[in-house]
Amino acid sequence: MRSVFLYLMSALYIAAGINHFWHEEYYLLIMPPWLPWHHALVVISGICEILFGILLLFVPTRRFAAWCIILLLIAVFPANIQMLINYKQTDDPKLWLAVVRLPIQILLIWWAYSFTKNKSGLKNTVN
Repeated sequence: MRSVFLYLMSALYIAAGINHFWHEEYYLLIMPPWLPWHHALVVISGICEILFGILLLFVPTRRFAAWCIILLLIAVFPANIQMLINYKQTDDPKLWLAVVRLPIQILLIWWAYSFTKNKSGLKNTVN
């Protein structure tokens, strides 16, 4: 079952990264105004998500990828807060999604952390 979650996590980040290029305007709208280079940061974060999702699939790079995902989730947290602020200011009916998204970030960090435990990120079934 753990390998299913690994592949699911990998697919999630690869798809999210691709989405940065497919719906770039969405990500630009949630960039905090105090950050410079909005376009470059959206592109970089999209590339990172794709790359880290791919690196999760390989045992030698799995732990590294999981730690990078944790750092990425922390780095993009201000954008999630900005989304909440934007939705609140515009009385967007999707405000509840932005509220729910914040604690989900913590769960995503925990999920990524679960793949930092050993070299493979999966339990050894052969003794």
